[in-house]
Amino acid sequence: MNLAVLAVGMDVDPQALDPGATAWMLAASALVLLMTPGLAFFYGGLVRMKSVLNIMMMSFGAMGVVAVVWALWGYGMAFGPDSLNGFVGDPFANFGLSGLTGSIGGKAAGLPDMVFIGFQATFAIITVALISGAVAERVRFGPWLLFAALWVTLVYAPIAHWVWGGGIFGADGIIGSRISALDFAGGTVVHMNAGMAGLMLAVVLGKRLGFMKDPNIRPHNLPFVMLGAGLLWFGWFGFNAGSELAADATAGLAWTNTLLATSAALLGWLLVERLRDGHATSLGAASGAVAGLVAVTPACGFVDPVGAILIGAVAGAVCALAVALKFKIGLDDSLDVVAVHFVGGLWGTLSLGFFALPSAKTEGGLFYGGGLAQFWPQLLTALIVTVWSAVMTTLIGFAIHKAMGMRVSEADELSGIDVTEHAETAYELLMVGGSFHPGDPHAKAAAAVAPAGLLEGQPEAPPESQPEGEQDSQPESQPDGRPVRGKVSR
Repeated sequence: MNLAVLAVGMDVDPQALDPGATAWMLAASALVLLMTPGLAFFYGGLVRMKSVLNIMMMSFGAMGVVAVVWALWGYGMAFGPDSLNGFVGDPFANFGLSGLTGSIGGKAAGLPDMVFIGFQATFAIITVALISGAVAERVRFGPWLLFAALWVTLVYAPIAHWVWGGGIFGADGIIGSRISALDFAGGTVVHMNAGMAGLMLAVVLGKRLGFMKDPNIRPHNLPFVMLGAGLLWFGWFGFNAGSELAADATAGLAWTNTLLATSAALLGWLLVERLRDGHATSLGAASGAVAGLVAVTPACGFVDPVGAILIGAVAGAVCALAVALKFKIGLDDSLDVVAVHFVGGLWGTLSLGFFALPSAKTEGGLFYGGGLAQFWPQLLTALIVTVWSAVMTTLIGFAIHKAMGMRVSEADELSGIDVTEHAETAYELLMVGGSFHPGDPHAKAAAAVAPAGLLEGQPEAPPESQPEGEQDSQPESQPDGRPVRGKVSR
């Protein structure tokens, strides 16, 4: 017998543990956390061979920094009691998660607060990690960690409070009391926010050396990209369906819509590639899938399956066209964070104005009898989030860059950020003097004199091929004096 049916209409104590919901949310939280290592593989395959470890470390570094910040004050700022008229939550209300250890039902009926806290922490982690793709191959690791801590505090936490924490967009907020915007799982809080942050940080740091000139700036490992996309898709079911905070019919709808929109977006992206370029690529399939996941995120619990398919198909096509646009305007968004996450997130947020089903929260979208009543709140919310993310990210990035230098030197960028920042290489194509031990001065010395081409898997040029005096005269030379040669990868 279904006990849930018997509970309908009965008084249920929200502080009584719901084992089913708790088990589902623990699983969903683990799925969302897996998305960040999945993102590391996705991004790792998209960069050049000499930058794989650095971009993956930026995701793993975000996991370390953001989780600690979240526990100390980030959760309070996002979901604590209002302060500053709902602009942000109180960071000291539950500093260090004090007083929350055994509480149940504070955020969702029958759910331990610690489960909700952990689930939301995984959202904050991946939002920061997403930004790294826009500035891949040119950011120092230490300043990146500082950026992660400041950004999740000053940008992510306030926006999460506005949209999900009862802040200015809440029912009693200064904006939410007048309009009611919808965001089921993070189109504004996560994707538009990360996409705009990536755009502004890319502008602050500037383009990579050789951008739009070096044909070897291209993905070095497409199987990594597809593996990462698969892990993201897998984890995204926890991301979207878990945002219902219960194991119920709405969670099931969000799960199914996540599948359908992603599949449609994959096909939409491949269709654009086929018509425009004559080929449907594996990179396009992976990117299209991610675009669909992004677009359906704000809508997955508010639309029907047909609406999800349409949202996904449009997202795949639009994001594919947006990627091409970055080259026309000369924006070095290294791994298409702006084109996929900002554009996809914006479309997904606005799409609710067309496809939202009538419910207790909305009269419905344009195609479901509600006119444009839901479109304008979606647009206003998107604009406010975009402006805050853009301004604050620019200030944080500029301050760190001027104070301690956020971008690697030209010499380090040319020789390879993996070696200069982490004293490691992703692929051991050359063994110098036996085993490699980071920190060993002899190993460092050997690595310093190793031909850069070999670190990229290229054969060493014969000594006589190097013109005499070239070491000091060529501006685009490796740190050891050898001229820059073609690379294998992006």
